[in-house]
Amino acid sequence: MPVRITRLLSAALIGAALSTGAIAATQSLIWRGDVVTANGIVKGMAKAWQSAGKGTIQLQPFNTASGLDAVASGAADLAGSARGSSGSATDSGLTFTPVAWDGLVLVTSPSNPVSNLTLQQVHDIYYGKITNWQQVGGNDAPMDVFAVASPGDGVEFSLRKLVFGRGSQPVAAPRLYVNTTQLEQSVMLDPRAFGVTTLSSVAGNAKIKMLRIDGVAPSVSSVASGAYPLFTQLYLVTNPNSPNAAAAKSFIDFVESPKGDAVLRAHDLVPYLGSPLIAMDAPRRSRLLAEVGAHASAEPTYAAAPAAVRPVLPVAAARVAAAPKPALNAVSGSVVSEPAISSLKGVRGDAFTEASAGSRGTDFAKVTADVYVSYARVVKSTAKVGKATESTGKKAESRKIASASKTAAPMSTYRVGAGETLYSIARKHGVEVAQIRSWNHLKDNTVRTGQVLRIAAR
Repeated sequence: MPVRITRLLSAALIGAALSTGAIAATQSLIWRGDVVTANGIVKGMAKAWQSAGKGTIQLQPFNTASGLDAVASGAADLAGSARGSSGSATDSGLTFTPVAWDGLVLVTSPSNPVSNLTLQQVHDIYYGKITNWQQVGGNDAPMDVFAVASPGDGVEFSLRKLVFGRGSQPVAAPRLYVNTTQLEQSVMLDPRAFGVTTLSSVAGNAKIKMLRIDGVAPSVSSVASGAYPLFTQLYLVTNPNSPNAAAAKSFIDFVESPKGDAVLRAHDLVPYLGSPLIAMDAPRRSRLLAEVGAHASAEPTYAAAPAAVRPVLPVAAARVAAAPKPALNAVSGSVVSEPAISSLKGVRGDAFTEASAGSRGTDFAKVTADVYVSYARVVKSTAKVGKATESTGKKAESRKIASASKTAAPMSTYRVGAGETLYSIARKHGVEVAQIRSWNHLKDNTVRTGQVLRIAAR
């Protein structure tokens, strides 16, 4: 009898252990990070993961910085990044696992006649030496250089690492956006636009032109062979101290399996493991830097926020910061964001820049930019405020501004002062940016010193 009882107890314990394992295997994980990794890897992979009965993945795509901060603070189990560790205090405690290769593509409008750039020209555009499309064989028109505001953004960091030798290199790109999705949307609307995104993000998009580099067009095959020179790793990032570290590692193992490879290839990505690009990567980096006369240098280090005060949900639009460098010490930027909320649903970002004759050049002497994030809802029109519309014809998402004084009639026009942006003007007069754009038929967010704007409905 005691033997039988012992066997029954043993069977019960084994059953309980198996049940616990099954629960852990189907655990729900939270992923947050850049939109490139979200769209190229995690969305499709999460479906395959769930179909295989492994569990569920909750996606929170925004940008690289938000994902890394969330995994470091325990607010997420996995992050996505188009760059490896920068050596910062936040990154140093995380594990970066490369899972795919993607092409870094320079993009412009399809109406732009320029179709090819040399690597040296790409370097000189970002460094401020080339400022007009005519200098690279195009129309006589200034280049509108776009970038993602966060200096730690994966796509921006990786490109700057390739052409400058360090990912934190400041560049002459005064138009800043919170992520590559916002940047791509602006490129579609601006025939003078120039910026960087990834092959997996824009392959097949007829509204965006991908530029050839030294005559080589970006494609899955040219990236896989190494013929296209600007390729980078995409990473899944985990925290070894997370209580869900084992489950997160299981998801990465799934990404690296044959089923995961199929998902990656379906999204114009090259699986990392087994690729000849692993051996080609280091020699390629040295060759590119030699071609533009640059050399690799250490990244600056940034102090981490104390754990006790680090926000659980970091949704700041950007971190406009640059390492000190004598030729760039006049660069300035400001970021405006609303308080953190419990969800990233409805987050919208944009950037505004003052255009001035001196805002470009090798010393970046007068580059200024404002970035903001709005979490709000569409504002309905009133008797005195016209209906705000975007240039695309869609309703603008915006937060409701406090009503102007009922006793004083608002000014009808306003002259732009030095250093002002469309956002600062809108905030000053208690109206929406989209409303000013609509009233003045502006195609983008650029304003010039001395420009007269209508700031009230007709």
